[in-house]
Amino acid sequence: MQLGVHYANFSHPDWQQRLTERLTETAQVADQGGITQLTVMDHWFQMEQLGGPEEPMLEGYTTLGYLAAVTERLRLGLLVTGVTYRHPGLLAKTVTTLDVLSGGRAMLGIGAAWYDREHAGLGVPFPPLKERYEWLEETLQVARQMFAGDRTPYAGTHVRLEEPVNVPPPVRGRIPILIGGSGEKKTLRLVAQYADACNLFGGPPEVVQHKLEVLRGHCDAVGTDYDAIEKTVIVSADPVGQTDEFLATAEAYAALGVDMVVAGPAGDDPVAWTTEVAERVLPRLTSV
Repeated sequence: MQLGVHYANFSHPDWQQRLTERLTETAQVADQGGITQLTVMDHWFQMEQLGGPEEPMLEGYTTLGYLAAVTERLRLGLLVTGVTYRHPGLLAKTVTTLDVLSGGRAMLGIGAAWYDREHAGLGVPFPPLKERYEWLEETLQVARQMFAGDRTPYAGTHVRLEEPVNVPPPVRGRIPILIGGSGEKKTLRLVAQYADACNLFGGPPEVVQHKLEVLRGHCDAVGTDYDAIEKTVIVSADPVGQTDEFLATAEAYAALGVDMVVAGPAGDDPVAWTTEVAERVLPRLTSV
């Protein structure tokens, strides 16, 4: 079982002076400690459950570009990009740039977006959910095409690209795409059709098992390989403060075919948290 660290909260003590320092040290500890993936959120405002717009939030791809320069091994991505935030062609170019500058470590994590307050606050259109899913599917098509170097003009219902040039190309010839969310009718169908990985919301193992069965059904319907899709799950149990519960949950998920669990630093010191996870918890997790 692999571990991803999701750095979602910047509101640690003295963040006004130490935000960059803490983020950098956390990423480097994760990078050197064997953690597979580091993600940040794609928000302009902090989520309201973490304090709302008055709390600090960094723009996602600028942050990942910085992290690419201070790490060597970590897979880097957003968990997840909101499809409404950037035009699909520019998004594909942005993620490819991250991939090139990081030496092939970028991942495109993407979803349908949900935080209407930040859209209204900064003047970004926020279409109805149905339209956002239409945008999401067209964005996935554009990303796959541009990552593959296909310059054929693209014409969808919402998106048109006359010349989808993407030079330099991704380091590995492609960039893995992860779709976040657990919606059974649309989200998991898009995972089956377009994605290399999914990220499910954590819950009881029987709930995760059901979601994976739904995903398998979609894969069968569209003719894709279920086993080739990386399965990742966000876990609410704290690896440091609730180690036994965290490991038991990870073991139950592993039995279902989950490849990676994702957890975020708890408490006031993300560097110490990540250090303890890497030194004490990760060796036990990798044997699950």
